[in-house]
Amino acid sequence: MRLALDPWQAAWQALGARPADALHAELLGRYGETHRAYHTQQHLAECLSLFDGVRHLVGRPAEVEIALWFHDAIYDVHRHDNEARSADWARQALLGAKAPAEVAARVAALVMATRHSVAPATADEGLLVDVDLAVLGATPARFAEYEAQIRAEYAHVPAQVFAEKRGAILAGFLARPAIYACGPLRHRFEAAARRNLSAALATCRP
Repeated sequence: MRLALDPWQAAWQALGARPADALHAELLGRYGETHRAYHTQQHLAECLSLFDGVRHLVGRPAEVEIALWFHDAIYDVHRHDNEARSADWARQALLGAKAPAEVAARVAALVMATRHSVAPATADEGLLVDVDLAVLGATPARFAEYEAQIRAEYAHVPAQVFAEKRGAILAGFLARPAIYACGPLRHRFEAAARRNLSAALATCRP
C-alpha cells in the first residue's frame, strides 16, 4: 500500500533526515479525520500513486513526495490558512528531523503551491500541483464521487451559496490557458478535466 511506512521512510532517508517516530501515524490520523470526505487517505494515496509514475520528471523527488504527505495535513473548511499551517508543520518537521534548512524551505513552498492561487514557481511545484489536481481529469465516475465528497465537506453551506462559489472555482480552472503545467500530465488529463469541469459547471448554474 502506498501509505505504508517503508516508502515514507525511504523518502526521508533520501533527504538525509529522520522524522519523529510518531509522525507517519499522526499524518495518517489527520487524513482520517471524520470531518473530511475528499481530503482523506484516499486522496493522499491517489496522489502518491500517480507521483510514483512521474517522479522521474522532477528534480527533487523526495522533497515532492514529502510535500504531498503534508499538502492537506491540516484541513478545516472554516479556515483559509490550511496550506500555510500545513507548510509550517512540514517545515518544522523537516528541521526537527535534521534536514537542511533549504530543503525545509523548498518543501514548505511546495505545500504552499497547492493553494492554486498563483502559477507554480518551479517545475517541481508545477508537477506537484498537477498531481493534486489530477482528480479533475479522472473518469466521470471518480469525478462525480469527488464532487459529492467536496459537497459533503461543505454540507453546512446552503445549496445556492455552495453552487455559486463552487461554480466560480470551476470556471476559474476552465479559464486557464492550461490546467496542467507538466506536458505528460497535460496530455493525460487536460481534455478530460475540461469535460468534467464543464459538465459540473452546468449543474451550478440556474
